[in-house]
Amino acid sequence: MTGRDGGADIGPIGNSPVVILVRPQLADNIGAVARAMGNGGLFHLRLVAPRDGWPQEKAWRNASGADRILDALTVHETVAEAVADLHRVFATCPRPRHIVKQVLTARGAAAELRAVCARDLRAGLLFGPERAGLDNDDMAQADALVRYPLNPAFMSLNLAQAVMVMAYEWWTAEESVVPRRLMTNESRVATKAELENFLAHLVGELDACGFLRNPPKRPGMVRNIRHFFGRGEVTEQELRTLHGVVTELALGRRMRGREEGEA
Repeated sequence: MTGRDGGADIGPIGNSPVVILVRPQLADNIGAVARAMGNGGLFHLRLVAPRDGWPQEKAWRNASGADRILDALTVHETVAEAVADLHRVFATCPRPRHIVKQVLTARGAAAELRAVCARDLRAGLLFGPERAGLDNDDMAQADALVRYPLNPAFMSLNLAQAVMVMAYEWWTAEESVVPRRLMTNESRVATKAELENFLAHLVGELDACGFLRNPPKRPGMVRNIRHFFGRGEVTEQELRTLHGVVTELALGRRMRGREEGEA
């Protein structure tokens, strides 16, 4: 069942882990998993003994354009068969049950997976059935377990959400975008010279209107104003606006002065 119209033009980005859904129950969830995978740069999907067989048209309807992931997935009878060509396998597990095995957070697992894939080894991520999760035999096929550090009083995720967490961590583990940036749109961050020019304008008008009339307090007040504008990255557009505000306030003050003098 391939070649559906309207699918997104997505394809593998380098060597990425294989997502393996063990005994998935609902086609809707498989489609939602494909959608989550596409968001996080995971493109290889395998199913182990899907309850309702495969293919299922509902999966494509829920994939929101991630058709190619569903078109290319493979179906396997057992977990052992699904992981046979892989070098490292991690299994997601909310509560490890009497198993002696390394347990990683999602972020730690993503870092390990990046290191594995960088060596041109093939890695996989096991996700269990919606109701019960992976059993002990499934987890025996894995090298390490992944447990999400969520609210211990409520760790209920659906299948697509569980995949989305790992997809997000996989993507951000090598993301080049800085964690914090200022969105300036069509403007830019103002230079120190531009900021100094505005501050001179502002302080000059504050002197003229008498706001800085107390000589002992004036230096501290000017410093406070400078610190206020120096706390963040003011944009050039914002400075132009503030120049206009100060100019209009000064004009209004002068006009009021003339009107009072005429009266």
